[in-house]
Amino acid sequence: MRHNVDGGSRISMEALMPIAVLIASCVLAACGQLMFRIGSNGARELTDFMNFTLLAGIAAYGVSTLLWIWSLSRTPLVFVYPFTMLTFALVYAGSIVFLKERFPWTGYIGLALIFGGLIFVVMSRYE
Repeated sequence: MRHNVDGGSRISMEALMPIAVLIASCVLAACGQLMFRIGSNGARELTDFMNFTLLAGIAAYGVSTLLWIWSLSRTPLVFVYPFTMLTFALVYAGSIVFLKERFPWTGYIGLALIFGGLIFVVMSRYE
């Protein structure tokens, strides 16, 4: 953590980079999952699975994996792994918004708890 002239603290860009990369990884993984669902919808034959949406999902998931590995090379697993919760939550949110899937009200409470837990994990990195 870096200190300002007035005595306050702020987090350096270098310290924020792993979090930004993890968030990008989670967003891409969630997009990949949503594209897998959209691209496979109604597919019956093997050739039905060869479409742009599925290939874009594979690409998004592949880039997500590379970003995840980059994060693991610079950040302890105990900090990185809880970000899987973010992917989980983003897939749920995307399913509701883009796929118009139904979600019980108790699920919203669960998502709030997930985000709350992730905030605590991120805060613990800077103690």
